[in-house]
Amino acid sequence: MVNRQSLRADLLAGLTGAIVVIPMGVAFAMIAGLPPVYGLYTAMVVPIVAALFGSSWHSIAGPTTAVSLVIFSTVSQIAEPGTADYVQKVITITFMVGVYELILGLARMGTLVNFISDVVVTGFTAGAAVLIVSSQMDSLIGLSLPQGLSFTDTFLQMGRHIAEMNVYSAAVGIGTLLVAIFSKKLFPKLPNMLIAMILGSLAAYFMGGEAAGIELVGPMPSALPQLSSPVFTWSELGKLAQAAFAIALLALISDIAIVRAVAARSGQQIDANQEFIGQGIANLVGSFFSSYVASGSFTRSGLNYDVGAKTPMSAIFAALFLILIMLLISPWIAYIPIAAMAGVIVLVGYNLFNFRFIRTVLKTSKRQSSVMIITFLATLFFDLEYAIYVGVIFSLIFYLQRTSTPHVAVMAPDPDEPNRRFKYIARKPLRECPQLKILRIDGSIFFGSVFHIATELRRLTEEQNPDLKHVLILCKGVNFIDVAGCEWLTNEAEHWKNKGGGLYLSGLKKNAQESLVRGGFKERIGEDHFFVHKEKAIPAIFEKLDKKTCAACTARIFKECQNLPKEKKEN
Repeated sequence: MVNRQSLRADLLAGLTGAIVVIPMGVAFAMIAGLPPVYGLYTAMVVPIVAALFGSSWHSIAGPTTAVSLVIFSTVSQIAEPGTADYVQKVITITFMVGVYELILGLARMGTLVNFISDVVVTGFTAGAAVLIVSSQMDSLIGLSLPQGLSFTDTFLQMGRHIAEMNVYSAAVGIGTLLVAIFSKKLFPKLPNMLIAMILGSLAAYFMGGEAAGIELVGPMPSALPQLSSPVFTWSELGKLAQAAFAIALLALISDIAIVRAVAARSGQQIDANQEFIGQGIANLVGSFFSSYVASGSFTRSGLNYDVGAKTPMSAIFAALFLILIMLLISPWIAYIPIAAMAGVIVLVGYNLFNFRFIRTVLKTSKRQSSVMIITFLATLFFDLEYAIYVGVIFSLIFYLQRTSTPHVAVMAPDPDEPNRRFKYIARKPLRECPQLKILRIDGSIFFGSVFHIATELRRLTEEQNPDLKHVLILCKGVNFIDVAGCEWLTNEAEHWKNKGGGLYLSGLKKNAQESLVRGGFKERIGEDHFFVHKEKAIPAIFEKLDKKTCAACTARIFKECQNLPKEKKEN
């Protein structure tokens, strides 16, 4: 795909991406509890490897907010943020995350992300946004509060110590936030966060900087990534491995969501397994170059596509341009005020709220709303590495509840329709045949749904009409039948046969019949009890009905009924 035209477009996109990532990289590293430069190291190394081994044309990997926050919440429990020990543990987790991602990709487990719904990701992201904003409020107004406070404790402590606020820091922090907001509205194509950080730094300088009590980022160890390596200790290996798996899962979910969103716009077909492999190799390599866990960045990936990137070369160019820029401006990063960074981070946190999607979910589905709210609250009140599991578990619970109770509808032909189309009688009252009950099952017949279907079948047939002998099930909505379902169908067919009638199936897909055929169940039920569609089923079943009962019947809902002689009434 690479040619002269694509290289020109990718160069421009790469330069834009390099400029945008500077404030974001610094901000994300601070969210993760790392020295600011580690966010930039991650944005230099990881995107190159991910672009070479991933599947997306436009995705750019790097530090992200949600992953950074999970790293902070996990590693801060066993090490002091910002210390060399803390950095070492983050590097080790990054290596382990890469191993997990690579194994999942090689095992072709890309479909795993399909079990994690958008509402779980939205609830988790919204909760992470609240935690991000609360974690920066003290820095925003120049307070010094203990690390690791919950979001409620943060605001309580702020209320108690508000008199200790540094007015100059608050002016810089809030001013940076306002500049970032309004510059985005007034000049949407310019890097608003970078502009806000520069103006915030200038404001801090003219206010007196550190002499006025304004805390600065401070000098960086190097403009270029330093060599590093993971270190494993048995005492902490279990905790780190558990945290690494949760982080790997979150990183992969975020990455696949982002690459799919961009691919939907570009028309590309994404290979989820290859994406897992690319992310795994990128994090493995990154752990040896002072990088921490990276994933696809929604902001940078979306921007990369919008500015005209054509191939993964744009991600490589972005990383190379960032290296050149850092060689030129790295001394100046030391003068960025912490309050200005907090202002940018607060805006980043606010932007994580997907208000449109949240409103849509709340309007359309109570179950999905419940999952989203539960995940949101779990993110606020539980350890972050478990919050995503809580959301997934409740998603599966609600899914199983729905699939284990498929709708069983009573159907009848509508005489007002030209072809006497079958209708759901609960929506339109229609006459039924007294000898044949017609039901439609809207779901698969498997171990989880057999009890519900059996109960509904008995309620709608023999409890309402003890003399009923024939039942026809319309099976277009049945996608699969497991062994438990096969056993139940066979027993049910035997039951109706013993009553002198039969159980008949119409419209059952061939793939849904595989278990019935292989296990010999179809033969036991009877090949003549299966019909391709109801137009063939009705005439065949009609021949088995009691014609004396038909003669006295006034319903006569089938075409075949019309030619039957009516019962003569005695004078």
